[in-house]
Formats: sequence, C-alpha cells, structure tokens
Amino acid sequence: MKFYALIFISFLMLAGCMPSPYYQKSYTIPQNAWQFSYQPTFKIDVTDTTSLYDMYFIIRHTDAYQFSNIWMNIYMKQPGDTSFSKMPIEVTLAASTGQWMGRGMGEIWEQRIPLTEPGDRSILRKKGTYEIKLQQNMRVNPLSEVLQVGLRVERGADRNVARN
Repeated sequence: MKFYALIFISFLMLAGCMPSPYYQKSYTIPQNAWQFSYQPTFKIDVTDTTSLYDMYFIIRHTDAYQFSNIWMNIYMKQPGDTSFSKMPIEVTLAASTGQWMGRGMGEIWEQRIPLTEPGDRSILRKKGTYEIKLQQNMRVNPLSEVLQVGLRVERGADRNVARN
C-alpha cells in the first residue's frame, strides 16, 4: 500500500513541475471538414502587461490530410477596439520529405506551431480581453481531415528583464 502511495505522490509532484499555459482552448471541427464560415473564436483576458507572451496554433489532423501546409486568416480585436485586424499566415505541417511534423499516434497528428517569435513584445500589451478568430483560407472548402484547431498562450519573461 505504501508503494502505491509513493508512486501516486511522485506522479503528483512530477505533474506539478510541468508548465501550464496561460491560456489554451481547442475546438473540434464539425464532421472533420473545416468550412470557411466556421471561425473558432478565442477570448483571452490579460491582466499582467509586464510579461511577454508566446502564442501557438494547435492543429490535429489525420494522415489523409492532403496538403503539407495550411493557409489561415487570423483576426484579432484588441481591448477597446471595435473591429478586427486581419493577418494572413501560412503554417507548414510537413517537412519537404513529406513527413508530418509534430507528434503522431496512429493516423492522428498533433502540432503546436509558434505564431510569434520568442519574446515578441508586440502581442498582448494592453490589459483587457483580446478576441482572436481563426479562418482556414485554403483553396478548397471544406478542408477535410482537420479534427481540431486551437490556440495556446504561454507566459514568458518579464518585459523589463527581457530588455536587458
């Protein structure tokens, strides 16, 4: 009995050491086919403007996904703004050899792709709620074999410390 208790406590301590994201949310794509009109929306509350933030796009797709990349429009509305700014972006999902990047389990692949450079000072600078929408912008509609998409934000270094 003590042995199992020791394993359980060790597991809890190890899990406590893993960094947790400041924000993370994923959406399941209906029928695994991402329509232009389906735009997952993320609301991120920022209270600490002294920290730097790193933002990641998360995607789960199958082996049958027919492209090595994905073009998206990222729409962002900052606190106090009434409209979204639009940023087109290309995300590479496979190496030039055709091998999927990220982690795979069977036919499912998950990737976490940086949307910002480490220590980027230009994002999440104001206190308040940010609203971000993702729209697939490929030439096919719907974009099949996409299971989930998401957004992850990690807190980095303090802005003042990072300048030195």
